Amino acid sequence: MDDETMDAQLAFAGADAIIILCLYAAAMILIGWLCGRGKGLGRSVSEYYLAGRNLGVITLFFTLYATQYSGNTVVGYAPQAYREGFSWLQSIPFFTVIIGIYLLFAPRLYAVGKKRGFVTPTDWISQRFHSRAVTALAIVLMLWGLANYLLEQLVAIGHAVSGLTGGAIPYGWAVIAFIVVMLVYEWLGGMRAVAITDAMQGIILMVGIVIMLVGALALTGGGITDLTASIAENEPEKIGVPDTLTSINWLSMLVIVGFGAAMYPHAIQRIYSSRSERILKRSLARMTWMPFITSGLVFVVGIICIDLYPGLDVSASEELVGMLANDVASLNPFFYWTMVILFGAVVGAIVSTADSVLLSFSSMISHDIYGKLIRPAASDRQKVLVGKITGIVLIALLLWIAWNPPGTLYQIFVLKFEILVQVAPAFVLGLYWRRLSSTAVFWGMLVGAAVAAVMTLSGHSTFLGVHGGTYGLLLNFGICVVGSWLRPPSAESQRATATLTESATPPARG
Repeated sequence: MDDETMDAQLAFAGADAIIILCLYAAAMILIGWLCGRGKGLGRSVSEYYLAGRNLGVITLFFTLYATQYSGNTVVGYAPQAYREGFSWLQSIPFFTVIIGIYLLFAPRLYAVGKKRGFVTPTDWISQRFHSRAVTALAIVLMLWGLANYLLEQLVAIGHAVSGLTGGAIPYGWAVIAFIVVMLVYEWLGGMRAVAITDAMQGIILMVGIVIMLVGALALTGGGITDLTASIAENEPEKIGVPDTLTSINWLSMLVIVGFGAAMYPHAIQRIYSSRSERILKRSLARMTWMPFITSGLVFVVGIICIDLYPGLDVSASEELVGMLANDVASLNPFFYWTMVILFGAVVGAIVSTADSVLLSFSSMISHDIYGKLIRPAASDRQKVLVGKITGIVLIALLLWIAWNPPGTLYQIFVLKFEILVQVAPAFVLGLYWRRLSSTAVFWGMLVGAAVAAVMTLSGHSTFLGVHGGTYGLLLNFGICVVGSWLRPPSAESQRATATLTESATPPARG
């Protein structure tokens, strides 16, 4: 990194940024304390992990928003747009596809979960397929996805705080400090605290991204037309029409991200947390506009940075958003304070996503593994305690990995979907097709995950532009369909499935 870039980073350092971060941390802890007062969080699994199944439309919308658009969007996607150019336009539609996949199964799953008292995603799998093997494999795949996602957020916290303070707070110390904050307010307030902090961060994040874009345009000194002309002259490969292989890769990403993100266990638990099916549908309907407001604007910011900061390598480009915030902050006092507050919100949103993931991970360990397999007679208080202890152990392990992160945020982002996406047929097909058998689901998940893992670990994560996870998912669906036709479940099993899903009918109007 050259001296000019370093100077730009240091220009944003100072007591103001640290004060804002401290205020955010204090606010989140206060919210956790207020949400936990008198709620019996140590006694009720439903209250601690699902906020009493009582999230309203505004809180549910913003907690879905802050979960879906976090560190990997603001801190990670702008650098990816910088490196790839206009071909990263795919980051906008695949967030829309995610909402489409949710609408395929979320309302129906909510109705079943409400009736049966589901707490974790694998409650559905265990009651639908009555197979310990299927349930165990689904737990492993989901925990893998959650661990990768949490690792991504820890790395993002370090980059965000380091960029905000110009290195005054080092990467490692930033991760440690906000892990402590996250654990404290999550322990105090559970899902209710997580959802309310999500709402607070989501509002600030949306406003801040718009202001950052305005500031970036001011730095260019010209309009979008002049910008694209400059990129076409200096780096034409980033503005050309994508070739066939890139277009195929786009389609593969739409499949793997659309199905994979909809399978986030913490997102599925937000489905269970909704106050009603109507509120769930209204929240999802509002989410369809968010790709254009969030990832679309972040994409434009990344494209602008191609002209503002030419020639950055992969490592330097990972700090791109912090560099831009520093330069925008130097324009005038208004931009200065909005950038400080924005980056505080970015850090807060990353932490909010991380605590959602940690809460879901803990719930699956305590409810599915400890509560069902190890000690079925355990009380809710004991399950919650086991979940909290497990969270600390997981954080300690991931902290060790995050200290020397294994790749860019985007690489970590792709890795989790390769495995997590393989549970999709169990939800998408299982909710509608009574003939789907547990044997076919097990072998579909296992073969799909194996194909994705082998391709990723061998260094050939794509073939002919298609990701290993997409190949695995296609094989997975094929095995589920063909296997279920050849060896369908018994008539008794199909009747039990009909009974399980009979409440998932369209609600009466009115």
